[in-house]
Amino acid sequence: MDFSLLIQELFSGVFYMMSLDGFKTAIMFIIAGILIALAIVKDYEPTLLLPIGFGCILANLPPVDGFPSVLGEAGFLSVLFDAGIANELFPVLIFIAVGAMIDFSPLLKDPSTIFFGAAAQFGIFATFLLSLLLLPLLPDLFPGNEALASLRDSDMVMKLASAIGIIGAADGPTTLYVANHFQLKDYMGPISVAAYSYMALVPVIQPPVIKVLTTRAERMIRMDYQEERCSKTTLILFPIIVTVVAGILVPMSAPLVGSLMFGNLIRECGVLERLSKTAQNELANLVTIVLGITIGGTMVADKFLDPTTIMILALGLFAFVFDTAGGVLFAKFLNLFRKKKINPMVGAAGISAFPMSSRVIAKMALKEDPSNFILMQSTSANVSGQLGSIVAGGMVITLVTMLLGG
Repeated sequence: MDFSLLIQELFSGVFYMMSLDGFKTAIMFIIAGILIALAIVKDYEPTLLLPIGFGCILANLPPVDGFPSVLGEAGFLSVLFDAGIANELFPVLIFIAVGAMIDFSPLLKDPSTIFFGAAAQFGIFATFLLSLLLLPLLPDLFPGNEALASLRDSDMVMKLASAIGIIGAADGPTTLYVANHFQLKDYMGPISVAAYSYMALVPVIQPPVIKVLTTRAERMIRMDYQEERCSKTTLILFPIIVTVVAGILVPMSAPLVGSLMFGNLIRECGVLERLSKTAQNELANLVTIVLGITIGGTMVADKFLDPTTIMILALGLFAFVFDTAGGVLFAKFLNLFRKKKINPMVGAAGISAFPMSSRVIAKMALKEDPSNFILMQSTSANVSGQLGSIVAGGMVITLVTMLLGG
């Protein structure tokens, strides 16, 4: 028996960690640790960041010859990816659950806030254009990196730019939907991590941006709100009408809009309370677990530790900041023509991070004035942003497909 070969087999993982690939793996373990720490210590979207972090650890464990890895053809993370992300099932199921959680009454009582959901998508298109300019520069900046060769293809750049732009909406499922539609599997790791991390970091990113763009007097503006709820008929017709209109105007948004509105119809119809609670709890929890760990499984060192990842994270942050700024500036613009002023912070809630953004805005208002309650107005803008990001994603897919001649 060759004892040296036996030792090499027994401790293959240890020897692997001592190689260059092992060094990359160690870096990924550190990144995974940061995500898990943010989830546990800081309580930043723990239901997503913790599974993502643990999935990252699983995806980067040393390979073992003769045994199926978690990412191999028969590995369970690969199976989950093919079964839930490659065919867009997980984003659709997530939106059914989200729809069952949303109360559209605030939006229906003040339909004007829907414009905040549109204005807060400005960063998506600004970042799309900026990405078209910056991504082709990477192959020239890193000429020895063969992984960047695909960015010399203008079609690939346009597809990747579209997915990066959607990150700014802080809408993970829509980001995955766009990235998967354009078959960006090699970039799924950094795209999904950026989308969900920035969504989790809403309490960190949004307040500084808002404070730079507003005065204390603006942040203290009070807004009236009527407590009565919309009629049941209105709440039932709304998801049906939105699905039909969105499906006609932006057909590519139909799967996500339809699933969101279906979940909301289950909530509002009044005869499916058991299904509504299942969608809000069991379905949401189950899909979130498998979605998070599957996303983490895409964070393989060879594909994640790349200059493109840094560019995606930076451009995603740019998109998020500009989406927030777009909503605030649009509210300030409207105030030039209104007698009853809008608190500009409400415009920042027009991003899709529901309900975190609306809560952050409400807390900021209470910090400035403990008797100023703008939660319902912020919620109205927030649910508008949920719809706006889906429609924007559908528009981006449609426009890019047309430009590519597809």
